[in-house]
Amino acid sequence: MARQSLRIILMARDIELRLVSLVVRAREGADEVILMDLGSNDSTVEYAHEIGCEVLHFNNEVNLQNIASFLLDSNLEPIDSTLVLSITNQWKLRDLPLSINRALEDWDVHFSHRVEDAQSESVDDLVLGSATLQHVVLTQQGMEALAYLGPLARTADLDEKLRVRIVEARVEIGIPQRESLATASRFAQLFYWMLETKHPLLLFGIPGIVLFILGYKLSGNVVGALEELNSTSIGVTLATIAMTLIGLFGIMVALILYIMGKQVEQIQSQYDWPSRKSQ
Repeated sequence: MARQSLRIILMARDIELRLVSLVVRAREGADEVILMDLGSNDSTVEYAHEIGCEVLHFNNEVNLQNIASFLLDSNLEPIDSTLVLSITNQWKLRDLPLSINRALEDWDVHFSHRVEDAQSESVDDLVLGSATLQHVVLTQQGMEALAYLGPLARTADLDEKLRVRIVEARVEIGIPQRESLATASRFAQLFYWMLETKHPLLLFGIPGIVLFILGYKLSGNVVGALEELNSTSIGVTLATIAMTLIGLFGIMVALILYIMGKQVEQIQSQYDWPSRKSQ
């Protein structure tokens, strides 16, 4: 059996920080990768041109029928399957392999849409134009069928000859991750504990402030008080300077660890990792 060709359409806006990694990973599993820009105000389009990614500018309302019509009017080369991904803040790069696997299945229309937990609606009664797209896989026949549907068309209005699957995306699929050497290291676990809690400000910040203030106060009087330059006066002067520098270093370490701890909390909230408070 011949390998099924695949085109990936990245539908997004203002993703300049994520674009390169997205395109590189998408090219690993697709024959062609295209950016469908929704009106970016940053350097997303410029970066796409720099890495050789074709850009299509989509200015219409984002719904299934408009996307299918736009792709047909773009005069793209015919291909077995087209995977359209809606790249939002909730979309993660780890979801890409799963979407590619769905694109390689035998479906004319494979539509995944996001719904709230409280929503409950029959698949046949779903209004395609009002559904929030997560990803859609289209063959040429499926694309043409969707393009000619009206804005209020429902799933039941699709041609019965088409192979159609509608999926509700309620909860993200949790893929188990391997334990890294960093998490297995006792020192790394201690370092992570210091980051996760706010102890750096206590362990380094308070002693650093005390040493810095004492060293700064003493340094102004030590040199003037010791008029005779000998080994004792030099030692006291160097000790005072060292105290000041150690205090300054402690303050800097406390601030750096505190900022890194905040970054860890942001990563945890972004990927829904369990926190110590919930445990």
